[in-house]
This record gives sequence, C-alpha cells and structure tokens, in this order.
Amino acid sequence: MPEGPAASAEERTVIEQRGLYFEEFDLTALYQHRPGRTVTEADNVLFTTMTMNTQALHLDAAWSATQPFGERLVNSMFTLSTMVGSSVAQLTQGTIVANLGFLAVTFPHPLHHGDTLYSETIVTDKRLSTSRPGQGIITLEHSGRNQHGVVVGTAVRTVLVWCQGAAQ
Repeated sequence: MPEGPAASAEERTVIEQRGLYFEEFDLTALYQHRPGRTVTEADNVLFTTMTMNTQALHLDAAWSATQPFGERLVNSMFTLSTMVGSSVAQLTQGTIVANLGFLAVTFPHPLHHGDTLYSETIVTDKRLSTSRPGQGIITLEHSGRNQHGVVVGTAVRTVLVWCQGAAQ
C-alpha cells in the first residue's frame, strides 16, 4: 500500500467510463460482459406488455403449459436487447455514433424465467468510413448463454463509432 498523503482532487487523474474508439476495437479479443443478468417473470411480463407483444407464449401460463416447452418463455426481443445492452458500457458507451443494423439474429434455445443470461462479443470486421471522416464501422457478433453455457441468442450488429480524437 502506498505511503504518504492521498492526492488532492486537483492532482487526481480523471478516468471517465466509456466505450471503445474505432482504433481500440480488437479483432482478436473476446469481450465478456459481466455481470450476468438473471431474468425474472416480472422482467418478461413487463417487457412483453410494455412493447405491446400480446404473444400468449410470454403471458399465458395455462396456455403455454400445453405447448412444446410446457411453460412461458422469455420474450426473444428481451433476450436480444439484454445481450446488446450488456455490451454498451464496455464497447460503445459514449463512442457510438449510430446503430446501423442487425443481421443473422438467432435464438437456438429458449431463455426461461430464472435463467441468468451471460453475454459476450467478438469483433468480426472494422473499417474506416469512406463517407464520414473521423468515424469507423465495426461489425460485432454478440452471443448470449444461459447459466449452463447453452447459447440462447446470437446477433450480428453493425455500428458506426468515433475514431480517437474525432469525437464531438
């Protein structure tokens, strides 16, 4: 432990929580987003009703009991939103210009009430924008797994981010 008086407020280095600038995205890294998110019945019902999704598979326990999974399932849009949302602090907080789109969204296994969703991201491509100086296009592949390691969702997302020193 260092000895001596603590630095005064004026002497302290300021570190701001932010995402990555274009140059910092690493094509060889696996970004694990922690902590995980345990999904409750209340989360599912609130998200489903808030987004006006009246699908009985998310809301009607009696009907869902007669379906192949035998219970209500977590809304897949909640799964997608949580996978992407969990990446924000680490990857795009304050450095994103725009979300450009999603490709290849899949839900190979359902997420159930009480499951914990763990998300991770790899960068599959990055290039400087030809039409927007000081900005670059990043392709991210998000995946989410439950507490047993089973993949419950994947998505390829393209984002426009600031280059270092160009952010407004």
